[in-house]
Amino acid sequence: MIQTLLFLVLTVLMVVALIEILLLSAYCVIARIRKKMNPNLLIRIKKTAIFFAVVMILNVGLIIHSQLTASTPHIVDGNGNKPENSIAELKKLELNGRKQWISLRGWNKDAPVLLFLAGGPGGTQMAAVRHELAELEKHFVVVNWDQPGSGKSYYAEKTENITAETYIQDGYALTEYLKERFSQEKIYLMGESWGSALGIFLVDKYPESYHAFIGTGQMVAFADTERMDYEKALEIAKSKGNTTVTKRLIANGKPPYYGKDMVWKSAVYLNYLGAYMAENPEIHNSGYNTLRDILSSEYGLLDKINFFRGIINTYNHVYQQLYTIDMRTDYTKLDVPVYFLLGRHDVN
Repeated sequence: MIQTLLFLVLTVLMVVALIEILLLSAYCVIARIRKKMNPNLLIRIKKTAIFFAVVMILNVGLIIHSQLTASTPHIVDGNGNKPENSIAELKKLELNGRKQWISLRGWNKDAPVLLFLAGGPGGTQMAAVRHELAELEKHFVVVNWDQPGSGKSYYAEKTENITAETYIQDGYALTEYLKERFSQEKIYLMGESWGSALGIFLVDKYPESYHAFIGTGQMVAFADTERMDYEKALEIAKSKGNTTVTKRLIANGKPPYYGKDMVWKSAVYLNYLGAYMAENPEIHNSGYNTLRDILSSEYGLLDKINFFRGIINTYNHVYQQLYTIDMRTDYTKLDVPVYFLLGRHDVN
């Protein structure tokens, strides 16, 4: 939290100093033309430039320090003691030549391994899972993976090169790493939203590596999902007399969307449905607390920036590639046990 505030303060100072340099330089040019140059202006520009350079160096240093000191908190019991055989670590791996990050958390490192696949593509839930699903850590070694193009792994691959196959390849490589490290023949796989689709891809292709798959917010047919979300949001907006949202939805037209603004068009109905669910008293915990999650210790300052870049850039690029998938016809049989956890109040 302190690092983030200091970063914001230094960034503001950098911007202010840069603006002053530009204004003073422009004034100097005008003064030279008018032959009314004030020597003190050059001195002031020099001092401001030095100040700008110092603040920039401090900011870069702060970013590097935050990246190097990012960590996941220790597992502790009710008395604040660390269980003897617990595990809590952030680890950088190379999967198929791509450098990526995982977190590993559990009360007993000899427990079964559960690999959690975050939503997106481009989403990171490393902190969210720790906060919201901590109970799982008592029964599993919970592994959270920042996939290529998301959070701590944003630079693992160029955004324009990422495809669904990228995630399948790296997901399997990560699975093999976990099996070897923890001496287990199989692991458990759990996926949320986009992660639930990736989980299906993995258990379909490599059933021998997984005990079971658990899907929540399960994706089935991507294009149909977008159309259903759009129509539901439009229906609710009209019933509530929300003309602003209604007009925006109608102006954007029915999905699926393509192009560089796809993410912003989709956000209209996705955010509206999210806000609608947040008003439902039967939903006691939506599971999303973006400010809390982004300020969590797992993310350095650069990771915090990439938290949003992944949601925007990676999602916009990859999601459009998934519209043709329909698991009702493409994945009709799986050779592992499959469990779906579905929220009865989830309209999204």
